[in-house]
Amino acid sequence: MTDFGRCTDSLDGLSVGDALGAQFFVPGTTWPDLLDTTAPAGAWPWTDDTEMACTLVDELHRSASIDQDRLAEAFARRFEPYRGYGGGAVVILHRIRDGEPWRDVAKDAFGGAGSMGNGAAMRVAPLGAFHAGDSRTAALEAMRQAEVTHAHPEGILGAVAVAVAAAEAGWARLIRNRPTPAELLDAVTGYLVDGGVLDGVRRARRLLNASVAEAAYELGNGSQVLAQDTVPFALWVAATRLDDYPAAIRACVEAGGDVDTTAAMVGGIVAAYTGRAAIPKFWLVQREPLPQNPA
Repeated sequence: MTDFGRCTDSLDGLSVGDALGAQFFVPGTTWPDLLDTTAPAGAWPWTDDTEMACTLVDELHRSASIDQDRLAEAFARRFEPYRGYGGGAVVILHRIRDGEPWRDVAKDAFGGAGSMGNGAAMRVAPLGAFHAGDSRTAALEAMRQAEVTHAHPEGILGAVAVAVAAAEAGWARLIRNRPTPAELLDAVTGYLVDGGVLDGVRRARRLLNASVAEAAYELGNGSQVLAQDTVPFALWVAATRLDDYPAAIRACVEAGGDVDTTAAMVGGIVAAYTGRAAIPKFWLVQREPLPQNPA
């Protein structure tokens, strides 16, 4: 089952989380600034998380499925380095823009191991929301979009985990039946294979009653910029705060680390369940407008 409205709701949740989270790299901004839905003053530019998510959503709007060659070309063409891309992503996208085959470029990354970074997972929640009720397709399409830039299994599985969580969240919204945190995480693990991401999600399930600080300590907060250091914590937050978008984003900020990326993942999953209406209006107004007419 596909629905573009859920997809764009998820994109709003992702992009607001990304843009707000990025404000906490500004000296003097701390997580208590978010209490009672107050927030840092001024416009909030979004980062590479949102730029790549917008490109992915455009691809879904165009054909409802992932054409890897076309997606790779679009990622490379629209990429703006000042948006906060990591060094590995800059090299990959420059090489694709220069005409090298994306399959070769992705495999060459990091000494031939491929990227296990969190970039394929940070952008994928709207794809999962688009396939709400069909987690198998969400997982397969998440793999396809991930392979364009991430050849390492951990980078790919991180994207699968986030996409399935968003698909399950979107379905729960449709049937008006919120899953328990354990049910949501169990649904995700059913689509993963052995590795760091799966181990992390299993640990997250054992920490459902933990504090944010304990969960971030045990699972990671994205500070290593790896899928296995980012996705388990993001899923823990989304599972435990699925019906409360502001609380979910505040948890990401409280945890520190790669805040814009964890908040993008969490925001995309949670908004697939709550819809756009759950995002504080002030946060939406402050977020830099999304591109309307992609190049």
